[in-house]
Amino acid sequence: MATLPNADWTKREDLAQLIAALGADNARYVGGAVRDTLLGKAIHDVDLATPLLPHEVIDRCREAGIRTVPTGIDHGTVTAILPEGPVEITTLRRDVSSDGRRATVAFAQEWKDDASRRDFTINALYAHPGSLEIEDFFGGVADLERGHVRFIGEAEERIREDHLRILRYFRFQARFGDALDEEAVNACRDLAHTLKGLSRERVAMELLAILALPAPSPTIGLMKELGVLEVILPEARDRETQCLAQLVEAEAREGVDGDAVRRLAALLPPIKSVAESVAARLRLSRQQRARLVCAAERREEDAAAPRALAYFEGVEGARDRLLLKGESVAALRDWEVPQLPLKGGEIVARGVGAGPEVARTLRAVEARWVEEGFPDRSRVLELLEHELAAS
Repeated sequence: MATLPNADWTKREDLAQLIAALGADNARYVGGAVRDTLLGKAIHDVDLATPLLPHEVIDRCREAGIRTVPTGIDHGTVTAILPEGPVEITTLRRDVSSDGRRATVAFAQEWKDDASRRDFTINALYAHPGSLEIEDFFGGVADLERGHVRFIGEAEERIREDHLRILRYFRFQARFGDALDEEAVNACRDLAHTLKGLSRERVAMELLAILALPAPSPTIGLMKELGVLEVILPEARDRETQCLAQLVEAEAREGVDGDAVRRLAALLPPIKSVAESVAARLRLSRQQRARLVCAAERREEDAAAPRALAYFEGVEGARDRLLLKGESVAALRDWEVPQLPLKGGEIVARGVGAGPEVARTLRAVEARWVEEGFPDRSRVLELLEHELAAS
């Protein structure tokens, strides 16, 4: 039987107190923490599975002085608030029914029942918190070792239970996979149309997670080849997928972290109305929508004055537009957008009546100030005198 390496996170004192409160035999580390520890990757979140019902978890934690939050209590999830980071504790579950969008579940007592409802074998690994022995019901450890991302049971059946698993397959294949699983690929292709029935928020969440991967272009290319991308993002044609590949190269060349929203912009034609439509369809946040629209308005002349662009569009927006055009962002490194050292009151003090003329004068001085590369206040006052004289 495989054993979980004795990683630092398994030695957390607050985690040991939580395990003691629940009882070691009533808890298993599960999912990403187990999978990523076996791969030697950093662990950010720890999840526990338990046969205890949610109210029992809450009661035991209360008795041990551990605060809990019922973050998903209807689905059996309680979050323990610990000094070194929160831990989600979920009661074992089994599927009762599913329509591809949401599942009806019942609480269970058997670890295998809970494992059976998970998506991939590499995500259905449970480790005993005391012995660190791994319970592997479907060959997940072997799949992890050979880079095989495989559905538990029949791929088509698992996708029909939850259509979002199509996108999850591509994300996990990109992260952990080597050769493609033929059954999984065929099922994703044949059932791609079912993604239309999902909420746009869920689709957006998975799409952005894929785009946030270090090298998403091959995965996006495969999704396009199989007809999956056309269902969730029909705007992304050959030119756009090529733009994504070029953007990823530009990010690497410029030493800029990959960004999912910027990469989404690469998959859209540079048309403002298209960006607005996609942002609305995917239910993106106001900030994400603003970035997509800004990126869609990119122009050839952006690279001529990067700091001027950043002044009017913000550093983030300017960086997006430059990288999407394959241009350098060196001028924006460690640069803060300055503030025009001139107020409207100073213009009024020079005899200009308050109102539109003050605003026009301020804009005119600002334009010259930006054009000249943001000179100091003495030059701004000179520009103001020139503008007043010309008026």
